[in-house]
Amino acid sequence: MTLELQFKIKENEHYLRYLRQNSYWYKILNRSPWEFKRFEEEVRKTYHLSKMDRLEKAFNTFEMLEKILGTFK
Repeated sequence: MTLELQFKIKENEHYLRYLRQNSYWYKILNRSPWEFKRFEEEVRKTYHLSKMDRLEKAFNTFEMLEKILGTFK
């Protein structure tokens, strides 16, 4: 694995956690570092880090707050 990839993985806690849980990625990234984009996509899907996931989470939080405030009226 290239030094650059190692730094990227250590800087991001999600990457590091995913790599530890799915150790087969060590072999893939060692043999073909260009697969890092695919690795990033899998991490985003697994931990729901895409923009749509964040938007949905914010909407759900807003909806929950609205219901809580509605009960106080």
